[in-house]
Amino acid sequence: MKRVIVPTLALVLTLTSCVSKKKFAELEAKQKETQDLLNTATVKLNSCLTEKDALANQIDYLKKNNSDLINSSKELTVLTQKGAENLEKSLESLKEKDLKISRLQDALTKKDSVTLALVTSLKREVGIDDPDININVEKGVVMISIADNLLFKSGSYEVSDNAKSVLSKVAKVINSKPDFECMVEGHTDNVPIKNAVLLDNWDLSVKRSTSIVRVLQKDFNVSPKQLIPAGRSFYIPLVENDTPANRAKNRRTRIIIMPKIDQFYDMIEKEMKNMSK
Repeated sequence: MKRVIVPTLALVLTLTSCVSKKKFAELEAKQKETQDLLNTATVKLNSCLTEKDALANQIDYLKKNNSDLINSSKELTVLTQKGAENLEKSLESLKEKDLKISRLQDALTKKDSVTLALVTSLKREVGIDDPDININVEKGVVMISIADNLLFKSGSYEVSDNAKSVLSKVAKVINSKPDFECMVEGHTDNVPIKNAVLLDNWDLSVKRSTSIVRVLQKDFNVSPKQLIPAGRSFYIPLVENDTPANRAKNRRTRIIIMPKIDQFYDMIEKEMKNMSK
């Protein structure tokens, strides 16, 4: 009986041992498979975490960028509004300046028209056929140049009777323009002069000028407020003083009829100041 029992027990133990090893191998294989899955999942998890961090950074950047864009848009809106306001102010300023320039041009045009009318009147009164009388416009003023031989004797500052006929016509035009001034310039040649009465060419040119001013005032009732005597000696010649004929051309009296300088330039200065505002 004992012999039968022993082999049977051994067989049972052997079968039990074989089953355990097989189960263990299965479990071991299952564990390896699970570990592989875990490793794969860990790799994927790490990858997802990295992508998450990158996306989070990108989201932060986009949020900041969006905020910057919003702020820039607000600033741009403000700048655009300011730009529009500045543009509108600039346009208004340009319109004002254009108006001031237009007024100034109108004043200059009016002055030129008056000057042209004055020249026409003088040429009609004085005549333009005499070669010793020249009437023209220079620098916006009317100038009458009268040769010395029509006004004075050589080396003298006493106005001749022939000169008075010419001066009466000039006086008529001056009296018709009470808002104008009349400057009388005496010019000589460069031949030195000195005697008991005259010291030099300066003296001669000034005395000739004041002599004509007196005739205009006393004989033809020109207002002394309109008259300005001036002597230029020989320093502004028309031609070189190198021949008797040229010296005769340089001996002359120039009568300049012009708007009152202070009034005219006050107007110009006022307009220029307005333009600079």
